[in-house]
Amino acid sequence: MKKFGFGLMRLPVVNGDYSEVDIPKMTEMVDAFLEAGGTYFDTAYPYHGGNSEKAFRETVVKRYPRERFTITDKMPVYMVQKTEQMQGIFEEQLKRCGVEYFDYYWLHALAGTNYENVQKVGAFDFLVQKKEEGKIRHIGFSFHDSPELLERILKEHPETEYVQLQLNYLDWDDTALRAKECYDIATQHGKPVIVMEPIKGGALANIPEEADRILKAQTPGLSTASWAIRFAATHENVMMVLSGMGTMEQLEDNISYMKDFKPLSGAEKEALKQAAGIIRSGIAIPCTACRYCVSESECPKNIAIPDYFALYNDNKNFKGMVSSIYYNNLALTHGKASECIGCGKCEKHCPQHLPIRKYLKDVAEALE
Repeated sequence: MKKFGFGLMRLPVVNGDYSEVDIPKMTEMVDAFLEAGGTYFDTAYPYHGGNSEKAFRETVVKRYPRERFTITDKMPVYMVQKTEQMQGIFEEQLKRCGVEYFDYYWLHALAGTNYENVQKVGAFDFLVQKKEEGKIRHIGFSFHDSPELLERILKEHPETEYVQLQLNYLDWDDTALRAKECYDIATQHGKPVIVMEPIKGGALANIPEEADRILKAQTPGLSTASWAIRFAATHENVMMVLSGMGTMEQLEDNISYMKDFKPLSGAEKEALKQAAGIIRSGIAIPCTACRYCVSESECPKNIAIPDYFALYNDNKNFKGMVSSIYYNNLALTHGKASECIGCGKCEKHCPQHLPIRKYLKDVAEALE
């Protein structure tokens, strides 16, 4: 359980109401998690309409001594316009959680859309100040953007101790999400990684039957979801893998293979590659990301064609909300899909002979 954390963003709820956490069911899950040796909980200001932090107080803080658990919370930097706002939010979070300090505290969801504002309001300085006051033990940030921006942030803020990244076996080599590159940069800077979305929002628990057969033939008895969590935890610089769990069955399944965690074997890694290939084969736009469409055609609108296609596929197959976040980040420095003027230069250079202009209209409809 050393690498397995309880993410408090998909908790059991009452009558399908996301903002009303089912406290009795959560209590049972918390008890089972702690009894199995788990200690790490992760919450944030907006989870469950602001009630995740309160549910943590009721089910954990009021019922267990402080040394039995660690808690991670996050500053919602996308809500902060002035420096003085952070103190009020931070105090509210301490009160909601019922603790006197946070073991880990991040700037939430850093990206190109908010990093300049983070700099402007002095958010990193605020974290350092709270650490010096003893209100935070360890500081860092969660991240949704390019390896280039991650490199910049880590160079400009060496005080960062941890980085939380979206990392799963389908995003690992993805040309838009570039999870492996982000992981490698964090590792090069000596920053341990906490993994979010290892099951890609639950999508990797429900994969094509052919892909699932390959995994089950290699290692019978393991759930489909277990492959995704074990993939993330296998990486040496991954300190913690979070799982947002809404049922006792999900928790018990995760405990079954994480309590005595065994990294993926060579044969298992190969099986996972085959399964990932099958999953990708059903992708909506069969772009190979050769980038001829952008490097050879000199798009007059500087549209990030292969990157947008990768995000569209992610959104189409997994209904991934995060796709729009990455799309908006890319659109800050590139033309939007809707800005295509239909010149056709890109299609002349596409080895796959894709109807790129048509696909860009699909991207705009789905992600703008």
